[in-house]
Amino acid sequence: MSDIGSALLLAARLVLGFDAELVGIVARSLQVSLTAVFFASLIGLPLGAVVAVYRFPGRRGVVILLNALMGLPPVFVGLMVYLLLSRAGPLGALGLLFTPTAMVIAQTVLITPIIAALARQIVRDLFEEYREQLCSLGARPAQMVPTLLWDGRLALMTAVMAGFGRATAEVGAVFIVGGNIAHVTRVMTTAIALETSKGNLALALALGFILLAIALGVNAAVAMLGGATAHGRG
Repeated sequence: MSDIGSALLLAARLVLGFDAELVGIVARSLQVSLTAVFFASLIGLPLGAVVAVYRFPGRRGVVILLNALMGLPPVFVGLMVYLLLSRAGPLGALGLLFTPTAMVIAQTVLITPIIAALARQIVRDLFEEYREQLCSLGARPAQMVPTLLWDGRLALMTAVMAGFGRATAEVGAVFIVGGNIAHVTRVMTTAIALETSKGNLALALALGFILLAIALGVNAAVAMLGGATAHGRG
């Protein structure tokens, strides 16, 4: 118990003292995850809205596929991106493997279906609510999509934050394609796994506390946005 207490005390000192190594890992984690969320949102939000508004053959299959892909195994995503970026892969000449860019690609692939599936549900509800009004104005599906995305921007932020929460907690995919290289591709989740295996519980705990704080902050923001959206509709 004394060892655990000492580790907790040292972890608190690392956090409160803004330890350089700790800050570097956290900053790298946020940079990778936020970049991945940005690209995933650019793809996922319009995709979800299009699937919600347009009627086309195979639409139900696309909906089922999006929902299924929300549970993509991270290690599988990491393996596929690794094969794509490896020296023998089609994009191997770019030299992206074991770089932050490779980690961004893996996280983008992982969270795009989450954002798209949640966006489809949100836009579908808005579409059902405003369908008659939009049709009476002569709006076409291509015009409805940006209108509904803008009108549902607060609710859609919950989808984006869900993707961010998933990205920050990811370990398998980023470890495979990033390699957990110190000062290059080491992020919070991979660092926690490494430092725990080394017995450096203080740094692992400090990173764990920050990761927990981020998760709580994301959940609180989602709850606040959900309440604001419900209040706005009311």
